Amino acid sequence: MSNKEQASFRDRIYTADESGHRKWVFATQPFGRFYNYRTLLSLLYLVVFFALPFIKVEGHPLFLFNVPERKFILFGFIFWPQDFFVFAVSMLTFMVFIVFFTVVYGRVFCGWVCPQTIFMEMVFRCIEYWIEGTAEKQRRLAAQPWNREKILKKGLKHGVFFGLSFIISNTFLAYVIGVDDLFTIIREPVAMHIAGFISILAFTVVFYAVFAHAREMVHTFACPYGRLQGVLLDRDSIVVAYDHKRGEPRGKLKKGEAAAAQGDCIDCGLCVRVCPTGIDIRNGTQLECVNCTACIDACDSIMEKVNKPKGLIRYASENHIVEGIKPHLTGRMIGYSVVLLLLVGALTALLLTRKDFDAQVTRAQGQLFQQRDSLHYSNLYNIKLLNKTIEEYPVELRLEGIGGSIEMVTHESLHVPAESYAQSTFFVVLNEQDLTERKLDIRIGVYANNERIETVKTTFFGPVLH
Repeated sequence: MSNKEQASFRDRIYTADESGHRKWVFATQPFGRFYNYRTLLSLLYLVVFFALPFIKVEGHPLFLFNVPERKFILFGFIFWPQDFFVFAVSMLTFMVFIVFFTVVYGRVFCGWVCPQTIFMEMVFRCIEYWIEGTAEKQRRLAAQPWNREKILKKGLKHGVFFGLSFIISNTFLAYVIGVDDLFTIIREPVAMHIAGFISILAFTVVFYAVFAHAREMVHTFACPYGRLQGVLLDRDSIVVAYDHKRGEPRGKLKKGEAAAAQGDCIDCGLCVRVCPTGIDIRNGTQLECVNCTACIDACDSIMEKVNKPKGLIRYASENHIVEGIKPHLTGRMIGYSVVLLLLVGALTALLLTRKDFDAQVTRAQGQLFQQRDSLHYSNLYNIKLLNKTIEEYPVELRLEGIGGSIEMVTHESLHVPAESYAQSTFFVVLNEQDLTERKLDIRIGVYANNERIETVKTTFFGPVLH
């Protein structure tokens, strides 16, 4: 890289030339201890990703994110729109955790557990190496004219990419609608499930476009996480960093020549060639860097060959490299920790107090009271019951703390289906002697199998009694 390029590296991204045209990244396949760790973690991630939709608890999925029907299942627990506060606090807790983790460890999430990185680097790029060969062979193949070899290799690669995208899209859809509905769409004629078929096709095209064409551009443009680095990172954040104090001034290692005034970096460029986003980590933390550690493994392998200590590129903070200050708790870290603990406490309280059964009682509109006879008055009510569990509930309504009776209008008995809701209408009939005021507060107990599962408060209107 020339001095001019070194001075202006932040003026444009590495994957675009000066005219704005895209430069395709042909990344050299990495190897080393961090790559091995990432491979094991990726295998675990892929097994979990493809297996989770098929795991069921008592006939119901362990995880489900059914946005169209506003139904969510996490670890077998069903959440509905009525659990909005739980969802909101959960998302807020997750975001604060990501912020806290980024402040401490930088963009490590992107390099190790981001689905885009795992599928792109550990699946699709590996397929690319298998079909088209090394990075240099891929570069030559892209530059050569269209011939039999190029058509076969490119056709095979994109065919495999599209097929794998189809599998991923089906798995993704299984998280949304469940495997049973997905298999129904697959088995039955397309005409019976046009919407489902279009959804699968749309997801397939999107995933194919991401992994076959957009690739590293997703990290740079689509994901906001990279841009947040400038706000969240500070000199104490641990990131993949180049030790410029030890490495500079860099220079080629020449056999038989003394290199007393030269840094440990021999300017081999391998750290750049293995980078999946094409950056030079020696220029410092950059927007495109996903902390994938490929440059660490590459540099360590070179340092080992030239008999120099490993760790020229490593996980470190700027203060550790420049000032020798070891990682420590900062005010920002403590502040985020306190906020995170408070949110976790609030989320825990919401989950512990969350009800599996919700009941809403409202007075019938346009109705005050009805006089049954000289001694009894009634009010008409509507009730909506939501069952968040996987069991059907036979429900009985009882008045609490006052005499009188409840008469169902639409059903003699009320059953609430599993994972669903039921509505009904009923009369509350009170004795005249219990009407101590015109607007009386009453409580209605909701019972299932003779066990009270909910108590609802409402009002009873009666006549003006003298």
